[in-house]
Amino acid sequence: MSGPACIERYLQQHGFESFHPKAVLFDMDGVLFDSMPFHAVSWHEAMAQCGLSMQPEDAYKYEGMRGTETIMLLARQQWGRELTEEEAARFYRLKTECFAQCPPAQRMEGVEQLMRKMRDCGLTISVVTGSGQHTLLDRLEEAFGGLIDRDKIVTAFDVKQGKPSPEPYLAGLRKCHVQPWEAMVVENAPLGVRAAVGAKIFTVAVNTGPLPNQMLADEGANLIYGSMTAFNNDWNNLRRNF
Repeated sequence: MSGPACIERYLQQHGFESFHPKAVLFDMDGVLFDSMPFHAVSWHEAMAQCGLSMQPEDAYKYEGMRGTETIMLLARQQWGRELTEEEAARFYRLKTECFAQCPPAQRMEGVEQLMRKMRDCGLTISVVTGSGQHTLLDRLEEAFGGLIDRDKIVTAFDVKQGKPSPEPYLAGLRKCHVQPWEAMVVENAPLGVRAAVGAKIFTVAVNTGPLPNQMLADEGANLIYGSMTAFNNDWNNLRRNF
């Protein structure tokens, strides 16, 4: 579907009169950083130590949820009981320790160029992530210096409910002082797409993982690209439509 058709469909879906983006809300893992393969292995190894089964590919399915919420869901499914917040936090620390042993995640190819184009258009850039891992959060300013302000970052510590609840993206709208029709989300995960669509924000899905495009489409993504480079290359064409 073309850019104009996607935008028209978005406006009809939510009953908005216009689409004039002033801010772009980026997910972090798998969008800004090529970190998901490391997360996948870390989740698998840490949960095995805790007696829970989580295959590496499952990390992409649950991506976007807060870590403790993912763990509590796994325990509910596999053990039939509710973990306490303290138990879930202890399990998540193991996952964080496993991730810390991985090499530093590199920036996604094409994303810095895309962000610079967006800033040149006058758009505010925000990051909305389910992560609470300081090893990645502290790298945002280092990797994208001058493009992202810390006061525009939403993390797991800023919300009561993580993705797929729309709460993280609603918090991002507030931090950027914009309405849903004045923003755009860039996501790579089905649960993240669901959260953004729930917040009534135009959602661009970039499929940087092993999941089929249909999973992103089923959650309501307005546009889907196969890579950040493809999105970067198409930005000027898309920009002409709003």
